[in-house]
Amino acid sequence: MVMTKKIERLERSAVKLTITVSREDVAKEYKVLLADYAKNMQIDGFRKGKVPSSVLERKFGDALKIDAMGRIMESSVEEVVKEIEEKPLAYSTPSVDEEPKFALDEDFTFSVTYDVFPSVPAANWKGLEIEIPQVAIAAADEEKELAEIRERNAIVVEKAEGSVAAKADVATVAYHELAEDGSIVEGSAREDFTFEIGTGYNLYKFDDEVIGMKKGEEKKIAKSFPADYEYKELAGRSLTVAVKLSNLKAKNLPALDDELAQDVSEKYKTLADLKADLRKQLDKRLEDKLRQLREKAVIDGILDRVKVELPASMVNAELAMRWENLKNQMGFDSDEKLDRILSFSGKTRNDLFNDWRPNAEKAITTRLVLEKLSEEGKYECSDADLDAEWKRMSEESGLSIDEIKAEYEKRGSLEYLKSRVKEDKLLADILAATKVKNGKKLAFVDLFADNE
Repeated sequence: MVMTKKIERLERSAVKLTITVSREDVAKEYKVLLADYAKNMQIDGFRKGKVPSSVLERKFGDALKIDAMGRIMESSVEEVVKEIEEKPLAYSTPSVDEEPKFALDEDFTFSVTYDVFPSVPAANWKGLEIEIPQVAIAAADEEKELAEIRERNAIVVEKAEGSVAAKADVATVAYHELAEDGSIVEGSAREDFTFEIGTGYNLYKFDDEVIGMKKGEEKKIAKSFPADYEYKELAGRSLTVAVKLSNLKAKNLPALDDELAQDVSEKYKTLADLKADLRKQLDKRLEDKLRQLREKAVIDGILDRVKVELPASMVNAELAMRWENLKNQMGFDSDEKLDRILSFSGKTRNDLFNDWRPNAEKAITTRLVLEKLSEEGKYECSDADLDAEWKRMSEESGLSIDEIKAEYEKRGSLEYLKSRVKEDKLLADILAATKVKNGKKLAFVDLFADNE
């Protein structure tokens, strides 16, 4: 059917495919179409399958030509795509550039554009230099972990009548905004709201003002909020909020002793056992974090040396996947619910996608470049590699190897795991050949500040 074809490369890994179908084939396909219509059409006065072509053309007119044009375009594109390397991505449907001219007695020429898999150039990672901060675990870091364990194992008890609220107490309050005339602002009232004083985990941040109050006491608090306040509905406003302290509890922290260690886990017999294990956990966290920083640094260095033109449809598919993930994480069963939540913060779905886009493009480019390097280096994931990975995950998670395997099979993620093993081997080789310089000294807690 196809008489000629022409492929033009466009920006962002798109192509323009121009196809010409001979007038003879146009006429032939049109006759086949008429035969199909005649065979299946039921028209008064004619038996089914016996409707003359002239009657069909008179009744349906240009609709027949439009149908024929569509069939010719679809079949000829399928024919060409089977022969060429520039195949459309699964999520990129070829689109017609403009309305083509179609006549039964002329050659038919039309053009479609679509996205193709991007070309990934060879990425040179030789001679990379990276800088990683110097971090050491201090006694204060271990003490912080122990303090958090005491917090998690604290017992909350009622404070004695007449006691005043203090920082770290657990307060239950009722509150509402007051209008200028002293009335309650509609929609601002909240009953039985519980929070820990000093954490700031309340809308109006009235922690300091609650300190010193007694159970049953009421107080009017004047508050002013900066223009960049985290809750936009209060940003730049000055208001009065009425607060009543309805209940007050104190946290009794357990002693730092062998009994606490045994309460944390039966594997600990003494406080020294707990401290030793905490130190191992901190060492592992630091080791993992520094490895992540090294890997990120070399990947950034490689990406600085290579450019990949990502097709729009590939980026849009990544954004759509992230949207679905967010929707699932929030437990929403429809796009409308998530759209509505976004609207409360003054954002739309497009705003969110634009926020995500740079990170999404970097993530896609990273995957493509690492896959290319893995292929070039002929990295493989052997059965022994998989066994080692199953064992590692089992030791870290406490699950059996069979349980972990079953979960991967359930999710259909085995190929993803194999790719990650190959990628880990690649990154290990790159890091071995990379010069790592000592960066600035950094406290352990500051290293993890962005994640806490």
